[in-house]
Amino acid sequence: MSAEYATFGLAPAMRAGGVLADGDRQVHRDFMDFVVDGRPLLFRLPDLDAVSPLASDLPPAVLTAQVRALLLESGAPLAGGRHIIYGCPECADLACGAVTAVIENDGDDVVWRDFARQIDERVDLELNGYPGTGPFRFHGEEYRRALRALLDGGAAARSRVLLIGPRVAGPARLAAALRAIGIGADIVQDATDVPADELRGYGAVAFGDTVGERERAGVRDSFERAGVEVAYVDGLAPVVPLLVAQVEQALDRNPPQRRRLVRLTAADGTAELEVGATCRVALTTYRQDRLHRVHTREVFDGMLAAGRHRIALGPRATKAETYVVARTSAGVLVAAPAR
Repeated sequence: MSAEYATFGLAPAMRAGGVLADGDRQVHRDFMDFVVDGRPLLFRLPDLDAVSPLASDLPPAVLTAQVRALLLESGAPLAGGRHIIYGCPECADLACGAVTAVIENDGDDVVWRDFARQIDERVDLELNGYPGTGPFRFHGEEYRRALRALLDGGAAARSRVLLIGPRVAGPARLAAALRAIGIGADIVQDATDVPADELRGYGAVAFGDTVGERERAGVRDSFERAGVEVAYVDGLAPVVPLLVAQVEQALDRNPPQRRRLVRLTAADGTAELEVGATCRVALTTYRQDRLHRVHTREVFDGMLAAGRHRIALGPRATKAETYVVARTSAGVLVAAPAR
């Protein structure tokens, strides 16, 4: 079949977890996304909350089986030579809906075609197809090299966070919330004696509000001596959903061109948001009153096109310290009010 050549690659990605405004929890998943012509394939499918079959929390034998299927070294898992490209991040059940495509060899090339949303064994391309997505023709050598690198330990690392502070109150609640959505969290008061090999397992460090500057400097020094680059998080307020969102933002190390949410600021009761690719965005505000009660408000939930947007946060946002969380299925941004 004819199709112009496209480049193929893999890049670490995440499905953002979190404690949502209604109290529900959304599971965090790390996975390798497919990059076609330098752009994540997931970005071509707006409003899709899904992960690839190359998730970091899969047992090694299962991940190997997924890679070999994509390499066409084993039979297709679905009828008609169809493979799951993206599936439900919560349960991976086909009944929840999945994006599938036919993957086939054409000489030395590999072709992905007939993308569709699928919920059972049958596919209706007219009703559930993705017109304009594919077909993609990949050079076989480039395609196979990228996937085989996963068999040599190239999969995305699972997210882990080191919390610095006492094992009571705030850090303990934050650790419990992070673990509940699938992010590993450990608590220590001092990282000086933590072996370098263990420090390399963390992607972010979050400081409790009781940790002084001297202790923070000591933690940073421990990571520098171990040669480990991590993101540091200073909690904006003792509000667990807000702190979880800050950690999620810190764990996202993708460059701006591979993010759906690029930038978020808040000032004078308005949020300014830059979106890198069309997607569904939810904006939630958090504020504490003088009695330390937390007030949560959903101010926006809808599709936004790539570009810059201004969204009103409501009248109270101009009178109180209001924090804003912007969330898509693939990322989270947090903004403190401008001072």
